[in-house]
Amino acid sequence: MNSNAVIAIHGGAGTILRASMSASAEADYHAALHAVLSAGQRVLADGGSALDAVSEAVRLLEDCPLFNAGRGAVYTAAGTHEMDAAIMDGSTLEAGAICCVKRVRNPILAARKVLERSEHVLFTGEGAEAFAAAQGLEFAEPEYFHTEARHRQWLLARDQHRAMLDHDGASLAATPSAEHDGSNDDPTPHEPIDPNRKFGTVGAVALDRRGHIAAATSTGGVTNKQVGRVGDTPLIGAGCYADDATCAVSTTGSGEMFMRMVAAYDVAAQMAYRNVSLEEAARDVVMNRLPKIDGRGGLIAVDARGNITLPFNTEGMYRGFARLGETPVTAIYR
Repeated sequence: MNSNAVIAIHGGAGTILRASMSASAEADYHAALHAVLSAGQRVLADGGSALDAVSEAVRLLEDCPLFNAGRGAVYTAAGTHEMDAAIMDGSTLEAGAICCVKRVRNPILAARKVLERSEHVLFTGEGAEAFAAAQGLEFAEPEYFHTEARHRQWLLARDQHRAMLDHDGASLAATPSAEHDGSNDDPTPHEPIDPNRKFGTVGAVALDRRGHIAAATSTGGVTNKQVGRVGDTPLIGAGCYADDATCAVSTTGSGEMFMRMVAAYDVAAQMAYRNVSLEEAARDVVMNRLPKIDGRGGLIAVDARGNITLPFNTEGMYRGFARLGETPVTAIYR
C-alpha cells in the first residue's frame, strides 16, 4: 500500500484586494478548505480510491456557497445558472463530464455517473439532466443555487454589459461603488479574493493508498456569460486530466486560454515527452506558456509518487493539501 496518499484542492484563483479583506472572511475560507481536505483525507485513510476522494471533496466544495460551483454558482446573462463538471480516473483513463446543467444539485456526481455508467464522456444541457435523472441523482430548484453576493455581482456585471473576467472586471472593481464605500448598508462579505476578478472553479486531485490518481473539476462558469458558453472545466485535457503514468491535474482560470493550451494535458505531456518533474511541467504551463496568451489562473496536480504542486500566476488561489496522518495545509495568497 502507498504511504504517500495525498489530496489537494483548489477553490478558484484571482486578484486580491487587501483593502477589502476581513479577518473573518479569511478565516471562513480557511475553515471551509480545511473541512473539505479533512473529509477527503478520511476517504483515503479508510482505503477509499482516489476517485472517491476527489468526488467527495468536490461535492463538498459544490455545497459550500463560498465557491463558484453548485450552490453559490454565478449568474449567466439571462439570470440563470449553468454548471459544468468533469472527473477522470488515472488508473483506467476513464472520464465523465457534464456541462450547462441548471438543476443538478451536485454536477460532479453526475460526471461520476457518466464515467461509470455511460459509453460516452460528455453530456450537455437537457441531455445531461435527463441522464442525471435516470441515475437517480438529486435535483434542486434555481433558488437553491442563489446567493445574495453572487446576485449582486451579476447586477454589477450586467450594468456594465460585460462578462466578469480579470481585466474586464478590473476597472469596475476599482471604482468606489464596486468596492466598499465606507457605508454600512452593504451586507456583502468582503472576500480575500475580489469576486469580480476571481476565476471561480473548484477542483481536487488525489493519490490513493493503491498508488492510483484521479482528478475532478466543477464550476458555475463566468459571471454574466452568454447562455451556452462552456469553458475548460468539463473538457478532458483542458480543465481536468489524470493518468497514473504521469499526473492528475485540475485547473482554474481564464477558461478559453486553458482550452487553447489544453493546459491540464500539457502538464502530463511534458512529463511524458520531456521527461521533466511534475513541478517543472506545471510551472512551465502556468508561468510560461499560459501568460503568452494572457492566460491567468492556476492548477493543482499530483503524481503517482505523491509529489504535489499548486502553481498560479494570479495574486492568490484558494488551495490546500492533506497527507495521511498530517494536519491539512490551507493557503490563499502567494
